[in-house]
Amino acid sequence: MSHHQSPSLTLLHFNDDRAIDVANITGIPHLAIDVHRFPDGESKITLPILSTDAVAIYLSLDQPNSKLVELMLVCATLQESHHKPIILIAPYLGYMRQDIAFEIGEAVSQKIIGQFLANYITDIITVDPHLHRTHELVQAVPCKQAINVSSADLQARFLEKHHSDSILVGPDSESEQWVKQIAQLTGLDYLIASKQRSGDHDVIITLPDADLTDRDIILVDDIASTGQTLARCAMQLSSQSVKSINALITHALFDKPAEQSMHQAGIQSIWSADSIKHPTNVISLAPLLADTLKAYCRYE
Repeated sequence: MSHHQSPSLTLLHFNDDRAIDVANITGIPHLAIDVHRFPDGESKITLPILSTDAVAIYLSLDQPNSKLVELMLVCATLQESHHKPIILIAPYLGYMRQDIAFEIGEAVSQKIIGQFLANYITDIITVDPHLHRTHELVQAVPCKQAINVSSADLQARFLEKHHSDSILVGPDSESEQWVKQIAQLTGLDYLIASKQRSGDHDVIITLPDADLTDRDIILVDDIASTGQTLARCAMQLSSQSVKSINALITHALFDKPAEQSMHQAGIQSIWSADSIKHPTNVISLAPLLADTLKAYCRYE
């Protein structure tokens, strides 16, 4: 009689179909965490009964404040039950923007939240985190293994299928790492604009000299929230008689007026990866996250 070996990893999630996609691709069991929210916003967490010691938790950390408390409750309960490792799959990793104190008294939230996560998790898998002055993800989240995966391959495949004769434009120097990667994978030309920011909604964009007449332009950025940087860049491009302007974004952190202002600025279509659920999602990150989990976690 053959001995049935239980899987070495279970994927926990907060009733998220994106997590179920990852589990189905990898063939590992997935279970939902039960969350009851009281009228004052407190959360009561109940974990399912687990047949494995190793646990992965799928939780994208946009709108992070309440999610971080619920993640803490989940991880602390798993630790008490001696489950390990605890792998956090956070396709979007919040609180990465503030990596130094620009003024006296400012909290360096990247360092604080990164250490908070490291207290509860063994490993983290995330997609294109917004690291500026921090060069390695493990410096921000000092856990055993901090895995930063790039969505560039998936984005390049999307562009090759739909838009194979465009020019890629990065709206600022921070976007260059992503634009350059996609350009190398697709063979598309690219250029990088420069940006001066004087507030969340106030930016000045300058384009480099290039003849863009009758060209299809794809703006590329890792994060868009107010959409002002992309909108200003689109306005500059519109004045150069371009044929079309579209935008490809990894993390669609849009506030409500963002899409409207981007369209008004001349951006026709906005495409995003599904790290954050949004109507603009066209790229599923599940295959990328599943491959990363397989490579990391040698489960049966």
